[in-house]
Amino acid sequence: MSNGRGPDDGMGTGKRTGRRSPLQAVFYWLTIAVIWIAIFGVAFIGVMAIDLPDISKLDNPDRQPSITYLDRSGALIAVRGGSQASAPVKIEELPDYVPLAFVAIEDRRFFTHPGFDPVGISRALLSNLSKKKGANLAGGSTITQQLARNLFLSANQNMKRKVQELMIAVWLEHKYTKKEILEMYLNRVYFGAGAYGIEAASQRYFNKDAKDLSVGEAAMLAGLMKAPNSYSPLSDQERAGRRAMIVLNEMVQSKVITPEQRDEAIAKPISVSKTLASAHAQYFVDWLDKDIRSLIDPKNTEDLIVETTLDLPIQTDAERAVQTIMARDAKKGPQQAAVVSVDGEGRIRAMIGGVSYADSQFNRATDAHRQTGSSFKPFVYLTAMEKGYQPTTPVVDEPYSIGDYSPENYTRSYMGLIDLQTALAHSINTVAVRLANDIGRDNVAATAHRMGLTAKINTDPAMALGTSEATPLEMAQAYIPFSNGGIRATVHGVIRIRTATGKVMYQYRDPGEDGGRVRVVNNPALSNMTLMMRGVMARGSGTGANISGYDLAGKTGTTSDYRDAWFDGFTGGFVTVVWVGRDDNTPMKGKVTGAGTPAAIWKTYMTSALKRIQTSPIPEGPPPSELTPVAEDALRDLLGTQADAVAASQAANDNGQGQNGELPPIVTMKPIPNPEEKKKDSSLDDLFSEAQRKNQ
Repeated sequence: MSNGRGPDDGMGTGKRTGRRSPLQAVFYWLTIAVIWIAIFGVAFIGVMAIDLPDISKLDNPDRQPSITYLDRSGALIAVRGGSQASAPVKIEELPDYVPLAFVAIEDRRFFTHPGFDPVGISRALLSNLSKKKGANLAGGSTITQQLARNLFLSANQNMKRKVQELMIAVWLEHKYTKKEILEMYLNRVYFGAGAYGIEAASQRYFNKDAKDLSVGEAAMLAGLMKAPNSYSPLSDQERAGRRAMIVLNEMVQSKVITPEQRDEAIAKPISVSKTLASAHAQYFVDWLDKDIRSLIDPKNTEDLIVETTLDLPIQTDAERAVQTIMARDAKKGPQQAAVVSVDGEGRIRAMIGGVSYADSQFNRATDAHRQTGSSFKPFVYLTAMEKGYQPTTPVVDEPYSIGDYSPENYTRSYMGLIDLQTALAHSINTVAVRLANDIGRDNVAATAHRMGLTAKINTDPAMALGTSEATPLEMAQAYIPFSNGGIRATVHGVIRIRTATGKVMYQYRDPGEDGGRVRVVNNPALSNMTLMMRGVMARGSGTGANISGYDLAGKTGTTSDYRDAWFDGFTGGFVTVVWVGRDDNTPMKGKVTGAGTPAAIWKTYMTSALKRIQTSPIPEGPPPSELTPVAEDALRDLLGTQADAVAASQAANDNGQGQNGELPPIVTMKPIPNPEEKKKDSSLDDLFSEAQRKNQ
């Protein structure tokens, strides 16, 4: 009898479970994964493409305008861009080994990949996994990716930029042939020394057309792609030669040239043209050139004329002084030097970034952060003068300690009872350290920043001896108020930028102009500092830099183990800072001090420069003020008033009455006769000091 169930009703071997087979499950989940990967991929690409640059104008690139740099009198300094970015060359006009040298060293699979190289990317990813946080990512970029970066993107090393680079590279490969991409790459890539494109590079380095490049010269140019400044034949011919050898070997392996051609290239010396490298003021022009276009309308296509603050005659004087004295003192161990001259308005009149621009393009005047040594001490003494100390205030030069720190004098001896002006003139370390500790190291740091130092200043017990780092340019800026009557000024190198037709694109405006010139030092502190710093040159450590017939003041500086030596000096409205040392920060074996090589460079240079410029005595500054800038700030804080209200109160005080007829409060700061005597009574001076400490 039948029960009505068929063979597939769920019993026996015909039972239906509703489950997928393993193969079906794998297929199902793979499909789901592919869908989600596609969704996330589209979303990711969309996010990456949000701020992609406009790449539609590649076929009609904007002309790069030339930039002509003039000195303050209109004399030609240099021309960048324009002629430096020479007309593009056709790839068929070049010998085959020229473009193929770049392929061999930069992208051996260029002719077969779709714009990106999976093998290179995988190798770069593996390398990046072992890199520390913050380190630059390994490249793996193809020539097409490098072209994308050079044309449209920044050089920032981050994942988003790499993804955008990849996207643009794929687009380039779709739109252009390999030959066209390689031609664009050769004509637009940067070769260093201001040269964009292979024609400009060939003219710049070898003084010849790109079509006439030899095998060795082509290899040297291709070798620059890894790091144009590091492998430049202008700065290090030996290193550039080793890099060219690597390129030649890669060219042989890629069958671009034969081993015989390589050997012939090695045997034939390469002559590098240093014409531009030996021209005047290239450090200065390099410093300006990187920022000029950011000062004007980015849509500008006209050639530009930059009127600078530089004074070519005294620039030449500075270059000659550096060359002469550094050659004279070579056996003592200094390898590099930097010089910066600025006037009382902050205009850079001369800049030397190294002994030879041809040998090294690194600008030590603007980029070398070195310990300032005793050239920092004027900020310590200025802070003391503002607190009531006098040049004649007695101090004792004797062994002194702050915790475990015990400063030593250069002479390893002690002078006993002296005054502050003698201590500064002879650069006594024990007195400077004690003084900074007594008046507050935080207060000293605030003074240095107020004067114009922008670098971070440490406040350890040795800070008075210049353990903080600064560039020569920063030190020059911070010394300007000493030279011009107490007014802060911002160093700058551009007066005006205009087009060849006369249209003004940029006019320098001092940051302080909107609110009036900013006075950062008043009298008597300023006149006291002028007196003491004159003494440095008249009878102290700076006598070797003194020039008779001129009103000069300054300070020497030497760091521990003779790693850095400074001379910072000035006359009325003109400051010159000189630094010498070694790039590897090792000690100078000849124990070079600020009173030695730097002072000699300063004197040699300034002896000529002072005859060329209109000089005046160092201004004494404003009439003595009852309140220093520090006290004025403290007064505003204590009285809880705005600056204009305080000024009105002070004006009323001059007339003998307050706003309502009553006598206003009289605020004074009494001089401190001896820093060794500690006051125990509470006074308004203590309130000012407390208010200042709170405001640091």
